[in-house]
Amino acid sequence: MKAHDVMTWGAISIEADAPAMQAAQLMLQNKISGLPVVDAQGSLVGIVTEGDFLRRGELGTKRQRPRWLEFLIGPGRLAAEYVRACGGKVSEIMTPDPHTITEDTPLEEVVQLMERHRIKRLPVVEGGKPVGIVSRANLLHALASLAREAKAPAKDDAVIRERVLAELDKQRWATPVNVVVRNGVAELWGMITDERQRQAFVVAAENVPVRRARHCAETWRPPWSLQPREMRAAALPAGCPAGGGTGRTRARR
Repeated sequence: MKAHDVMTWGAISIEADAPAMQAAQLMLQNKISGLPVVDAQGSLVGIVTEGDFLRRGELGTKRQRPRWLEFLIGPGRLAAEYVRACGGKVSEIMTPDPHTITEDTPLEEVVQLMERHRIKRLPVVEGGKPVGIVSRANLLHALASLAREAKAPAKDDAVIRERVLAELDKQRWATPVNVVVRNGVAELWGMITDERQRQAFVVAAENVPVRRARHCAETWRPPWSLQPREMRAAALPAGCPAGGGTGRTRARR
C-alpha cells in the first residue's frame, strides 16, 4: 500500500504569520492534533502540533532548569526555548522544514520515517504544497479496514499445512518444525532455542488462518545456561538421583 491509499486529502493548513492561538482553535474545532504551516504562496514551511503548546508562558509551564545547567546549555538554546514558549505567531512556535512524503510513498517508508524521527504525522506534498496528511490514525483506519476482510480458515487440512509451512519458510527466526493439522487445528513440533519463538510460531499459524494453533516442543538450552544442579542432573545416568551417588547406602562397620 502507498500513502494515497490511507492519507487524509486536503488537510487543513494555517499561514505562518497567523496568531498561535488561531492554530490552537483550529485544532480544537476540527479535532486534529497537527496543522501544516504554509507561506503566502501556499508552500509548506513547517508544521505546528499540540505538543508545541505544552511549554507555554500563559500556562506557567515554561521549562525550568538549575542555573548551573542553564550556564552549560548556553544562551542560544535558552533564547530559542523562550521564543517557542512566549511567541505569539505560528512561525515562532512551529517546527520548520518538516519531513514530508508524496502520494506514492510506500507505507513501509512512511512508518520508518515516523519511527526514526519519533513523529506522529507526515504532510503529503505535491510541488512543495501540502495536499494531505498521513497520521498514525490513518494507519489504524487502514488496519481496521483490512481486518474486516480477514479470510476464513481453509477446510482442507493438507492446504492449511502447506500454507503454514510456506509462511514459516519466509521467517528468518523460524527453526525447522513439523506441522500436523487435524480438523483445522495445527500442532507444530520442533526444538526452539528461545521461548519467544513459541509464541511467534503460534502467531504465524494463526495468521494463515487456522482454527487453533499450538507449539508442542521443548526449548533447547545450551549447557552454559544451566544452573550447577541442572548440569549435574543432566550428566547422571538414567535412574540416578539428582543429589548424586547410586541411590544405595553403605553400612558402616
